[in-house]
Amino acid sequence: MPGFRFISFAPWRELRLVFCTLAVLGVVLTDTALLAQTTGSGLVPFRSNGRWGYADHARRLVLPLAYDEAGPFVNEVAWVRQGTLYGYIDGGGNHITPVYYTRASNFQQGRAHVELNGETFDINPSGQRLTTPPDPEPETDYLAQGDLVRRQGKVGFRFTIGSNTVVPSDYDEIQDLHHNGLLLVRQGTKWGVLNGKGKLTLPLEYDAIRATAANAFAYPIVEQASRFGYLDNKGKLLTKVKYAFAEPFTEEVACVTTSAGKTGYIDSRGKEYFEE
Repeated sequence: MPGFRFISFAPWRELRLVFCTLAVLGVVLTDTALLAQTTGSGLVPFRSNGRWGYADHARRLVLPLAYDEAGPFVNEVAWVRQGTLYGYIDGGGNHITPVYYTRASNFQQGRAHVELNGETFDINPSGQRLTTPPDPEPETDYLAQGDLVRRQGKVGFRFTIGSNTVVPSDYDEIQDLHHNGLLLVRQGTKWGVLNGKGKLTLPLEYDAIRATAANAFAYPIVEQASRFGYLDNKGKLLTKVKYAFAEPFTEEVACVTTSAGKTGYIDSRGKEYFEE
């Protein structure tokens, strides 16, 4: 399938260890949640002159440029890196844990995966070690908004939720984006987006589209000529397709790397939070 594959995320896949190095390939559909929540603290990781702090949505620096790397706030908790070690802070910049982990992940479903002295385990937002296993990943290989319609080797779509539209069987592949009546569609090797009225909101010009349950399928990543950008929740371009690497949104922010190798974050309006 050109530009499409299912991926099951292992615990360390969500880690941010050394800036943005996640190459984006294909489309990933792994959950049925609705839309990502807003950032709890209202702060976004901000990079300037190689150092990291946190800014508000007007790009005003709120927490100082005190870190070698910084992650997004999830429920008022974010990881930070100083040297080669990681720890967690709250929205006021106070340390929840010491900076002593050799690996650290974003919090998801109330737990984060860390490594300390060669041992890996999960902690809660208070920094306490968890002994219970995480909940299993839900099964998501199904169509949430309707059913495929097949005819003469092509596929269409019949909406059963939110719309009564029947999409003609004109496509080689259709994937349900699970919200807002949006469908990912492919003709030949190119992908686009249909809305609940069967109209293209994104033309069939893209090499791949990727959505993930980590942000509840919001802000899919699009690829075109080995450059990446994002879609908004209406299936239109949120940003230009210009980044060398792009990670999925977490709590309304996403980490990107420019073609010049500069790494920083953008928010759900496409605003960039880095400068050199």
